[in-house]
Amino acid sequence: MAEASSPSWTQRARAGRDLASFADVPEAAEALLGLLPDVEDTAVTRQTAEALTWVRTVAAVKLLALAAAEADGNQGDWLQTGVHDALAGPGNVPDVVAACGKLARG
Repeated sequence: MAEASSPSWTQRARAGRDLASFADVPEAAEALLGLLPDVEDTAVTRQTAEALTWVRTVAAVKLLALAAAEADGNQGDWLQTGVHDALAGPGNVPDVVAACGKLARG
């Protein structure tokens, strides 16, 4: 959690990757919502978005949707890049689509 507010972009990016699997924990979700629109380095945004996409849970997809709703054009591009990077492999889309469906119904 401490790395999420580090002055080092590499530590913030690592925090995003490490916290992604805890997207359903309120403290982690709050930290992730701060990392997704990282104003100092787009690598943090991209790597956090990619990590959350890999998690493939409703909580992770919800954080991505919240970040996308608030993102400016540049942040949105890097969120999209992170999600794309995680989905680019074969067979990766169905789990995220299922999580989106659950989020939409919930």
